[in-house]
Amino acid sequence: MKLHYIFMRLVKTVLVAIAVVLLSFFLIRLAPGDVATVMAGQSGYADEAYMKSLRAEYGLDQPVPVQLWKYVNAVAHGDLGMSYVRSQPVFGIIMERLPNTLLLDAFALVLAAVGGIWLGSLAARRPGSFLDNANTILSMFFYSVPQFWLGMMMMLVFAVWLGWLPPFGIETMGADYTGLARVADVALHILLPGTTLALYFMASYARLTRTAMIEVADQDFVKTARAKGISERQVARRHILRNALIPLITFAGLQASILVGGNVLVENVFSWPGVGTLAYEAVSSRDNPLLLGIFIVTAILVSLFNLVTDIAYSLADPRVELGQ
Repeated sequence: MKLHYIFMRLVKTVLVAIAVVLLSFFLIRLAPGDVATVMAGQSGYADEAYMKSLRAEYGLDQPVPVQLWKYVNAVAHGDLGMSYVRSQPVFGIIMERLPNTLLLDAFALVLAAVGGIWLGSLAARRPGSFLDNANTILSMFFYSVPQFWLGMMMMLVFAVWLGWLPPFGIETMGADYTGLARVADVALHILLPGTTLALYFMASYARLTRTAMIEVADQDFVKTARAKGISERQVARRHILRNALIPLITFAGLQASILVGGNVLVENVFSWPGVGTLAYEAVSSRDNPLLLGIFIVTAILVSLFNLVTDIAYSLADPRVELGQ
């Protein structure tokens, strides 16, 4: 059943990729102007003959169905096309930036999960206490403030005023660090953007953990464990928290999916060279092949993350059957 389910989900991933190609192809063309207009504007030369030659060079003078067929056929053969602006293969450009985004997302995901579960479990031990109320206020604050504003405030405090952390980039320009020195340099640069991303989801983890633990604490098996004389710490860790973590797995999968394609603002605030900044650059320059390639890659990654989430959920709770 699991192998059949995984196979069917992979088939659905392919169908999602096809749907993304078709929808994105037409949605992008609804925007006014094209790459020829952008390139002519950048060069300061917008003669009609020059514009016509640019459109012919990039195949923009052909009928839309012909452009769509050529693009879909190329994608089916693993070719995402050439970037209009960079004159490089789109797949190579995305693969160059994707590890940076995944590194930032992984850091934010782990920090949010660990911090949120810890804060939520502390609040659940004494509902209505000062710690619980403080946790609620902080969670609502970080959940409601815009991420770009939070990022700029953190940059102002920790990079400009205190000078503790670098304000932008993934590593120090011109330093040419290698080995552990480079790892330490990247670790310093990831703290501000990673924490900015994590605080938003940490608030959700804390509230979800608190609610789930309070709900599980009233179950009969928890009362039985206490009646057997098991210490309160073991009851909280082995029985309450373990069962409360099950819904958090689903949330973690959703968070990972959102982070892959949804951290454009934070990446641009901190000039993090990831897929988010790449997407912004593609939109600004009307680099349609690059933008379409980003949509396809992120859609496939989101589908794969959802598949991994379902499998992890079934492993955490054997009562859950895949495909049901």
